[in-house]
Amino acid sequence: MASVVPSAYQNSNTSTNLPEWLNKGDNAWQMVSATLVGMQGMPGLVLLYAGLVKKKWALNSAFMALYSFAAVMPCWILWAYKMSFGHRLIPLWGKAGLATSQDFLTMQAYLPATYYHHGAVETAATQPWYPMATMVFFQFAFAAVTIMLVAGSVLGRMNIKAWMVFVPVWITVAYSVGAFSIWGGGFLYQWGIMDYSGGYVVHLAAGAAGFTAAFWVGPRLKEDRDEFPPNNLLIALAGAGILWMGWSGFNGGDPFAANVDSSVAVLNTHICAATSLLVWTCWDVIFFKKPSIIGAIQGMITGLVCITPGAGMVQGWAALVMGILSGTIPWYTMMVLSKKVPFFEMVDDTLGVFHTHAVAGTLGGALTGLFAHPDLSSMFLPDPNAKGAFYGSGVQFLKQLVGAAFIVGWNVVATSIILLFIRVFLPLRMSEEELLIGDDAAHGEEAYALAGQGQREKSTQNGNNFYGGGGGGGINLAQV
Repeated sequence: MASVVPSAYQNSNTSTNLPEWLNKGDNAWQMVSATLVGMQGMPGLVLLYAGLVKKKWALNSAFMALYSFAAVMPCWILWAYKMSFGHRLIPLWGKAGLATSQDFLTMQAYLPATYYHHGAVETAATQPWYPMATMVFFQFAFAAVTIMLVAGSVLGRMNIKAWMVFVPVWITVAYSVGAFSIWGGGFLYQWGIMDYSGGYVVHLAAGAAGFTAAFWVGPRLKEDRDEFPPNNLLIALAGAGILWMGWSGFNGGDPFAANVDSSVAVLNTHICAATSLLVWTCWDVIFFKKPSIIGAIQGMITGLVCITPGAGMVQGWAALVMGILSGTIPWYTMMVLSKKVPFFEMVDDTLGVFHTHAVAGTLGGALTGLFAHPDLSSMFLPDPNAKGAFYGSGVQFLKQLVGAAFIVGWNVVATSIILLFIRVFLPLRMSEEELLIGDDAAHGEEAYALAGQGQREKSTQNGNNFYGGGGGGGINLAQV
């Protein structure tokens, strides 16, 4: 029986479609991992934000996340990828450049070697067994998720036009510096900072930048701060589930191969997340007498964030301990400390991104500095002697704290400068009238068309008039 040979396997195309360096298993896993990370953002965070906020902000919150995901891509391929993972410009930044040409995207992926001033190799180049196109897409997904997390701090009041300007500038000025410094061969990478998959580059950066942005944008309306009931917890749970399962790619893809360390990272991810969710829920029951769905989601997130810096470098028992601590310390900072410290009360961090990402990310980085096992670390890091304090390297714990301080400092300063610049041309916060209305004022659309619940007499969408029954403004969903 005659068969048709796919073009990829025909002799004329073998050298280009199937070069000798291509490992199809590694390439397949890396593309799946990249897609899983992308799905954490779209639709994961889009659904999570849409469900967790007050009804009048559902569309605006979802759109801020959706826009962020899309806006990062052109920035990434036109300049930001090489600023994050290209050749060194300065110790904390790579040289900007295009990542669009056929010659670049079809060659074997690599992270450039770094050199001492006298010309000797400082760190050899990393060359995974798949094309550069796979690497560019994988790293794009991380960048996109990071800025989407920042949005969680300013939901319910930031001017959407100001946000649209903020996203590409922040990716360029803030994210690329953290990514290059720790992952791309920058000075923190050379110094030996451990960040397996973004506890610092993604989560600590997002928490610090989000909290800073919340300070400069200003708070929500008082009535929104006092009463901000989630409009759809089932949708929020669906988003949270996508986020959790997507973390298999988030941490499992960072060895850049389908190998043993990748499997360890995936298992540790779920050990820590499940433990943290259970511990957070226990604290809710002990202090508030009932379990909370929102609390369970927060505990899940803090566990996922905490394990991220050390996912493939710690043993299973350490992942369990990290889950216990990530379900406890961020719970305390969010549920207790934030209500006692005036500065926390003053800054309106809508979804508590500072606690779930900055606190949990710092905690995870510090614990990685304690628990990183030398055998597991040598599978991932270029330094064969890398290990945590429990295995004889006490200085690693201190390095982790210094690395966290740099990421926090850079993001506070960079985010502040960006927003102060933007507010010269655009207001950072919506007007009081727009804040009273919500989605309809920002987008001319509403998430739900339920009789008597926020419908307007007349609105204009895409040039067409739509009519509905009269309705009130903000709804107390607890009364519905």
